[in-house]
Amino acid sequence: MLEGLHGGTDALGVPAHDFSTNRNAFGPCPAAVAALQAAHVAQYPDPLYTGLRGRLAAFHAVEERRIVIGGSSSELIHRITQYAARNGASAVTLPRHHYGDYAHAAQVWGLALQRRDSAEAGMGHGDLHWFCEPSSPLGQLDTVSASAGRGWHVLDCAYRPLWLEGEAPQRNLDGLWQLWTPNKALGMTGVRAAYAIAPLQATDEALCALRALAPSWVVGAHGVAMLEAWTTGEVQQWLALGLQSLRIWKRQQLALCERLGWAVEPGHQANYFVARPPLDEEALVQRLARLRTQGIKLRDCASFGLPGHVRLGVLPPASQAALEQAWSAFP
Repeated sequence: MLEGLHGGTDALGVPAHDFSTNRNAFGPCPAAVAALQAAHVAQYPDPLYTGLRGRLAAFHAVEERRIVIGGSSSELIHRITQYAARNGASAVTLPRHHYGDYAHAAQVWGLALQRRDSAEAGMGHGDLHWFCEPSSPLGQLDTVSASAGRGWHVLDCAYRPLWLEGEAPQRNLDGLWQLWTPNKALGMTGVRAAYAIAPLQATDEALCALRALAPSWVVGAHGVAMLEAWTTGEVQQWLALGLQSLRIWKRQQLALCERLGWAVEPGHQANYFVARPPLDEEALVQRLARLRTQGIKLRDCASFGLPGHVRLGVLPPASQAALEQAWSAFP
């Protein structure tokens, strides 16, 4: 794993055409931006986030006690890993391809890493089990389970609001920890805030212990404003409208990959997918670096265990045209 490798802004600044992240390219959401502009930045937020937790609980139809506010999904990944390690976890099971912070957090706390190719493989050996649906980087279905093994079973829901191929599967998630990161769906990944929903059986003692691991005011006024906006009907209607455009753009982007001779990995459900250009690994790395100097950034999938592949977030037609023109200009 290549530590600290992410898509988006880098030493060259903000890419003009950034395919390297999975944010909603239909955004930023105007109503959420307006909420940020109206945020009370002169004052601390409520350190207990009482009102925010109440709104999120009502939005998900769960008890307020089950809501845990986090600085970001990554912050909650590290905090949950720390909590599991302090309470006897010795290992972490991971999907075959996965977001790097799951493994990074496990390594920080000295937990063994065990890859699984299905929900059951390795489940009896680890105490902390990560799932993601749609998965990252492939955007595929995950075989989510909370019944096998013991310990903590966590479903990363970062991309469930951006499900494009039909509807997200209806599951009973009450037996899982859930991580929700609305900034991706809102097209506002520069604003850092997230929340977890604890399993129905989680004890008050465990929830208090997990909250105690966070610093005071782990989310600032802008993060609170974004999460509050997320629960409103206006923002959810905007999201539903945006998904229609994203579906059209995705079909166009898949057609672009076919024209370029890129092999697309099947099974993708969300606003991103993985493809393999017809280049060897070294040539691809060089090509991606040259594209970056032209303001076009794609996500090299080597750190996901998929060398020679790229992940592409779905972008509007103008960005797709820029990619096609730049790629076709190479000898």
